[in-house]
Amino acid sequence: MARVHVQSWRETYRGVMTDEVLDDPRLLDRRERFWNVALTDVHYERNRVAVAVAGGCVVGIAMSGPASDEARRDEVHLHLLYLLAGFHGSGLGDRLLNAVIERSDDVSLWVADPNPRAQAFYAKQGFAPDGAHKSDDGLSEVRMIRRAPRTK
Repeated sequence: MARVHVQSWRETYRGVMTDEVLDDPRLLDRRERFWNVALTDVHYERNRVAVAVAGGCVVGIAMSGPASDEARRDEVHLHLLYLLAGFHGSGLGDRLLNAVIERSDDVSLWVADPNPRAQAFYAKQGFAPDGAHKSDDGLSEVRMIRRAPRTK
C-alpha cells in the first residue's frame, strides 16, 4: 500500500509538488508508518480502506473516514484514492471509490489543483467544487463535495 501511495504520488504530482518532496528517500518509510497506524490504531477504526489488485499486486488504494472539520462532522471524508497510472481508465478507480463510500453518504474530499484528470473523475462521480481552497507544502487543493440523494 505504501509503495502504491508513493509511486502514484510520483506519477501524478511531478511538476505539481516539489521534486524534493517526491524524491525524498524517506518518503516510502513515512508512508509505511502512515499505513501501519491507519490500519492498526483504534483512532482510525471508523475508516474504510480498500485496495485494488491486478496480477496479484496492489495497484490502487482508497481510504475514507469521518471528516476532521467539526463543521462537516456529518460527512464522510475521502482521505485518499490513488491508482497507479497504468490502471487509469480501467474502472478500478470507480470500484475503489464505491468500496469506501456509500451513495447515502454526504462526502467531501480535497483534490490537487491543477489535477484535471482527478477533478474530472470526481465530477463524473457527482462531486462538485464548493469554493474552498487550501495550500500545503506548495500543493494547492480545492474541496469537492457530493450530497447523498434525499428522500422525502
